[in-house]
Amino acid sequence: MTERKLRMGMIGGGGNAMIGPIHLRAALMENDIELVCGCFSRNYQTSLTTGKKWHVPENRIYRDYKEMLEKEASLPQGERMDFVSIVTPNKFHYEPAAMALDKGFDVVLDKPMTFSLDEALKLQEKVEKTGRTLALTHTYSAYPAVKEMKTRIAEGQLGKLRRIYVEYTQGWLSKRIELEGGNNAGWRTDPQLSGKGGCVGDIGTHAWHLSEYITGEKVVELCAELNTFVDGRPIDDDIAALLRYTNGVHGVLHATQIAVGEENRLDIRIYGEKGGFEWHQHDPNTLLVKWPDRPAEIVRTGNGYMGPLAKWNTRTPGGHPEGYIEAFSNIYRNFTKTVLAKAENKIPLPDYLDFPTVYDGVRGLQFIETMVASGYSNEGKWVKWIEK
Repeated sequence: MTERKLRMGMIGGGGNAMIGPIHLRAALMENDIELVCGCFSRNYQTSLTTGKKWHVPENRIYRDYKEMLEKEASLPQGERMDFVSIVTPNKFHYEPAAMALDKGFDVVLDKPMTFSLDEALKLQEKVEKTGRTLALTHTYSAYPAVKEMKTRIAEGQLGKLRRIYVEYTQGWLSKRIELEGGNNAGWRTDPQLSGKGGCVGDIGTHAWHLSEYITGEKVVELCAELNTFVDGRPIDDDIAALLRYTNGVHGVLHATQIAVGEENRLDIRIYGEKGGFEWHQHDPNTLLVKWPDRPAEIVRTGNGYMGPLAKWNTRTPGGHPEGYIEAFSNIYRNFTKTVLAKAENKIPLPDYLDFPTVYDGVRGLQFIETMVASGYSNEGKWVKWIEK
């Protein structure tokens, strides 16, 4: 495989943005990516300040994403960016992603993938037509312990699966801090920027994706409740759902952003005929394995008994905590190796292809649509998974 760094551009992430700098740290961790250009804000001065801070040449700090993609596409192959990371509010995902694909660039995109399901389906068509690579940053699926659960379930260690419980609780939106400004709550609580789902799109999609990624089962119908607890907020800040998956698996999902005192608590429990798994994102190196006839096992990442998929996504020896940035970086690394392999007309290794794609993005928007349809229009009723 070609030994060179991939050249990265970024759209969004400037000013007081939270997720842009996280993307950058994760991308640079393996030293196989370099940031070469960007349009970091719709405000050019903010973009300029951010770009200079990140050591981007001034002539490659652009005023808008259209100028950026046009000018980068006109550069020689050895200078132009290879891919773009889009870290804008949901409303501004589709157009730059679609244009980037048309211009021959690969894409890394935050979730939810687009503002609407219609846009998601159109983006899927773009990816299939262009043959480019799109990675979606469902970060929590990239922890080594999560990979280990996925492997062991595929091997049949739990037997036939029965129950999934997944919960994602935060408390940062327990008041209308979006009215104060200077934080990242504004667009997340504005349906004109976030889309139909507030909590359901922001963190509910993470909980749903984690359950499907680990088990390999797909939600086929659900019964949801969407709540807005904070007076005056125009979008949901708390959700719950009963889920029915393929192969008779049942689940319970809860996500909230008004649980006072909670920081970023993501927990999942999975039970089969033979045993169960339990994992907590706040203790990411530990996987609890439960059996009916012997004491529970504590599995710790970084040890030799882990499976190959977990080992590939582990960076440090046992006892050294690996967290959110490392998981984020696993997606970037696998994406990078896939892009480089495809550039040489090689088939990427299965480990390289282990990252969320445009198809996960489409299912994410379908999840939001189905939750909204159940929680608002048919509250208390089961709704089949919405395909279009």
